[in-house]
Order: sequence, then structure tokens, then C-alpha cells
Amino acid sequence: MRIGDVARQVGVNPKTIRYYESIGLLPEPARTSSGYRDYGPDDVDRLAFARRAADMDLRLNEIAEILALRDGGERPCDYVLDIARQRVDELGERIDRLHQTRLELTRLLERAPTAPTDEGYCQLIEHRADPGPEEPSP
Repeated sequence: MRIGDVARQVGVNPKTIRYYESIGLLPEPARTSSGYRDYGPDDVDRLAFARRAADMDLRLNEIAEILALRDGGERPCDYVLDIARQRVDELGERIDRLHQTRLELTRLLERAPTAPTDEGYCQLIEHRADPGPEEPSP
């Protein structure tokens, strides 16, 4: 199967496939006599796994480690669970920061009609209001 066919089947850009090959997530594929990349079902499965893992916010080095464990005959599920726990914690922290940013932007919008329009970048951002009391997370 050619790179365009694999890309459509898995839902990635052909450049992504080439990049994954260059960093070792995908092995160098066989080549046809005319030099085209020729992917097999194992390549498609590996790429589909990498895509699903990336969609779950796993980093490329983590995906590479999972693939290396599997290639070495080990079961990578314990490693995946560790990553999942870590990512859940990171996402919780990120959600908290996003909530605070949302509150600050809401306050900015509330001040906008009375904000000065002096020189500078934007007074609304340059002279941020005191963030005020923290509101509870939803």
C-alpha cells in the first residue's frame, strides 16, 4: 500500500508518516521496484496505534517507548497506565489554569467599556486588575 493510501486510511498527513519514519516510530518501509514506499498491514496498525496514542495526548517519546517495549516482547500496559495517571494530573492542573485565565478574561471584558485607550499596547493587559478572590472551580 502506498503512503497516500495509508494516510487516508489512518487519517494522517503523508508528511506525518515520513516524520514518524525519520524519528523511528515507524520502520523504514519496503520499496517497490520503482522506489515507492510499500506499507503492509503491520505498518498501518502501528501508525494507527501511534495516532490514537497522540490523540490521547501522549508525547512522541512516550509513544516510542511503548512501541519499543512491545517490539521487545514486553507488555507496555503498566507503562501506559503510569503515563495516563501523570497526564490526568497534568490535565487537572491545566484545567485549573484555564479556569483562572477565563476568570481574568471575564474581568477584562467587564472593564472594557471604561478602560482608557492611551498609548501603548493595550491598557487592559498592561495594567491588569488585581485578580481578586479565587472563585471555586465548577
